[in-house]
Amino acid sequence: MGLYKYLKELNRNKEKIKPLMKSRLITWRRENAVVKIEKPTNLLAARSLGYRAKKGIILARVRVKRGGKQRPHIKKGRRSRHKRQKFVMGKSFQWIAEERAAKHFPSLEVLNSYKIGKDGQRYWFEVILVDRNNPSIKNDPKLNWICRPANKERVFRGLTSAGRKSRGLLSKGKGAEKIRPSLRANLGRGK
Repeated sequence: MGLYKYLKELNRNKEKIKPLMKSRLITWRRENAVVKIEKPTNLLAARSLGYRAKKGIILARVRVKRGGKQRPHIKKGRRSRHKRQKFVMGKSFQWIAEERAAKHFPSLEVLNSYKIGKDGQRYWFEVILVDRNNPSIKNDPKLNWICRPANKERVFRGLTSAGRKSRGLLSKGKGAEKIRPSLRANLGRGK
């Protein structure tokens, strides 16, 4: 059996890595919200999403606070629509993590991301970032598409995988008539 087969089995059996994850979470809680890391925690997930151990590709671990959000208390005016206190976010936590990583590293472009852990209060994601100006990225035929001007700041326009999923763009055809070209173009009727 090769390395990736063992990694796949290890990821399937969560009980085996439970003590390891517990110790990791203890150290991650003490760290900053966005941390640059040397190696991926989940090599299988990282490589399937485009990570390669080469110059110009950087990994960042991002911590996001999870849980429901509340609207500010409204004291005046009609309360028919605004009476509910629960605030439904328009973005997924993964998309928010990607945006925070992009703000922390302004010269890099977000390629993709994946979830690596959670506890009662937080999620942790690993975000793959690419340096567009690095010669090794420009000369790579599999990655040089990100150097085009159309892909500049793609995470803030919802063009990453997490952004497209959160916008509802993974579904096509019946039931998805009001999500293209965008939710704003359809006056928010799509989601």
